[in-house]
Amino acid sequence: MPFKLDIVGETGLQFYGKMSASMSHEIKNVLSVIQEHAGLLEDFAVMAKQGGAIEPQRVTTLATKIQGQIERANGIVKGMNQLAHSVDEPVKSLDLGQTLTLLVALSQRFASVRGVRLEPTLPSNAVTVTSSPFILQNLAWLCLDFAMQVAGNGKVVRLSVQPAGQGAQLKFSQLEGLGDKPAETFPGEQEKALLQALNAEVEMRIGEIVVTLPGDPTR
Repeated sequence: MPFKLDIVGETGLQFYGKMSASMSHEIKNVLSVIQEHAGLLEDFAVMAKQGGAIEPQRVTTLATKIQGQIERANGIVKGMNQLAHSVDEPVKSLDLGQTLTLLVALSQRFASVRGVRLEPTLPSNAVTVTSSPFILQNLAWLCLDFAMQVAGNGKVVRLSVQPAGQGAQLKFSQLEGLGDKPAETFPGEQEKALLQALNAEVEMRIGEIVVTLPGDPTR
């Protein structure tokens, strides 16, 4: 009998694979830029050996650019590390502001390719729920992925978090093209499975998608 994952597990693997491929691609880009800068440093070294004059400012500028790429790579690896550790505990207390920050970091490359600008608004006070870190990130990504498809001519997706009763809401707004999509387009089978796993709900409003999360999915 062929091995068959349930839909939540299969969707999770697709999500993890997509994000890992994207982040490794970004790291490869960083290494390519650093390699290019290293080539320039070698050229400077050859010039110096041949008695040529090298302006200190050019070396300083190059060093600053390399440091910038290193910081960029550190940011990417930090995101990979956070995503990897999201499977450490099936359920835990989560700060949704941090969840939103990670989602935006993971999604920037996808947004850039589509020409969409992500505008996160972090809450002034921590908004927490007890939930599955990995499944919630997976659901949030699928919502954002769809939101970017319906961003419309404005090409902006605003993301925010707010308390809602005993739980919280994750909002994707400024979706100018949302009304042009058939109602049955979203949520699909994958989103519905993740919503059920989290005991969460999704609501399609004018120009926005709202995910409502319980404070504790076991209650």
